[in-house]
Amino acid sequence: MIYRFFKNTFLFVLIITVSCGRSTGRVITEKSEKEQSVESPQDSLIYDQILVLGANRTEDYLPLLKNKKIGIVGNQSSLIKQLSSSSEANNYTHLVDSLVALKVNVVKVFAPEHGFRGTADAGESIKDGKDVITGLPIISLYGDNKKPKPEQLKDIELMIFDLQDVGTRFYTYISTLHYAMEACAENNIPLLLLDRPNPNGHYLDGPTLKMEHNSFVGMHPIPVVHGLTIGEYAQMINGEKWLKNGIQCKLQVIKMENYNHELAYDLPVKPSPNLPNAKAINLYPSLCFFEGTNVNAGRGTTKQFQVFGSPFLDMEIFKYSYTPISMDGAKSPKHINELCYGEDLSMHENLNSINLNWLIEAYNNTLNKEEFFNSFFTKLAGGTELQKQIESGMTSEEIKETWQKDLESFKVKRKAYLLYK
Repeated sequence: MIYRFFKNTFLFVLIITVSCGRSTGRVITEKSEKEQSVESPQDSLIYDQILVLGANRTEDYLPLLKNKKIGIVGNQSSLIKQLSSSSEANNYTHLVDSLVALKVNVVKVFAPEHGFRGTADAGESIKDGKDVITGLPIISLYGDNKKPKPEQLKDIELMIFDLQDVGTRFYTYISTLHYAMEACAENNIPLLLLDRPNPNGHYLDGPTLKMEHNSFVGMHPIPVVHGLTIGEYAQMINGEKWLKNGIQCKLQVIKMENYNHELAYDLPVKPSPNLPNAKAINLYPSLCFFEGTNVNAGRGTTKQFQVFGSPFLDMEIFKYSYTPISMDGAKSPKHINELCYGEDLSMHENLNSINLNWLIEAYNNTLNKEEFFNSFFTKLAGGTELQKQIESGMTSEEIKETWQKDLESFKVKRKAYLLYK
């Protein structure tokens, strides 16, 4: 009975509209087609189709979990959506909580950067512990233990991977994916990945990483914005033999239904503490470069990755100002308690490419150019070239032209791993 409830009710319904050259959407409760309605309807809104996430396709993967000891790589974004049987309200449940309720033998949870419940700062050390809701042991996959150890896997027969990625090279969930796949391959454990939309999946852009500069914020020779779902990315990791010694993981991807890369998707929960909404996620590929400079990118404010500023920027040019403070997810933000001058981009139109102009303008108008970049910038950029290009005075257009050959090459490689149009 419970199984049938999960099978028949975990659905996403999206309304699709064309905006800025891309489909945009919103989630509504499931009703009959005649009953569907949207607040403040616009003429451009049309009913399109039902999007079903990998995690929602329980009929496809629950049989695979039967009589097995299950490990889960997940966090607060590992949600499945159900429709209440008593009302029209939408309810979200955590994958772990749902599987435990279904008597699936979940024995351990592995948590990426920001922790299992997703409240830790970027880069903050996460300790192993116990989940307060289920009592399950939690193993941190951040800090010194980025890759599951054999002793941490010895009682696991199948690993589930369910994280909400945002489609950029320096977002560390795909690095966690790499290490989870590698550990599973080395210990002969199958990995079942529940696929989710890429909110930046509608374009490819940015410099391609040079492998001599690889790190946890960039492990593979891909552009900054790769245009793959996390399931497609897992297939690329396997297919390109990027795991240690070229080993391959026993990978199975539970695909989404009715997804395409142009489909906009509003996440029901923050994928990490400093990506609070769709605007921040859209701006993230452009503004994250500021993390490698002396410019604050909104951490310590309520507009994370929607504003940028620094005490060293020219207040005559940058009229917007704010003061970063300590808060959950940003306990010690850059320039804490200092007045920063910069720009508010929270109302900016959605991007279909990386915007370098903000980075270039900030560099050109900072008080001390020698202190603008730090060593982390090379890791984010995937090489030293971008910093040199900005310092030499190249325009955004000139810089982007140098990316094109690598981008075209990646597009060809990417096609072999696409699961969706």
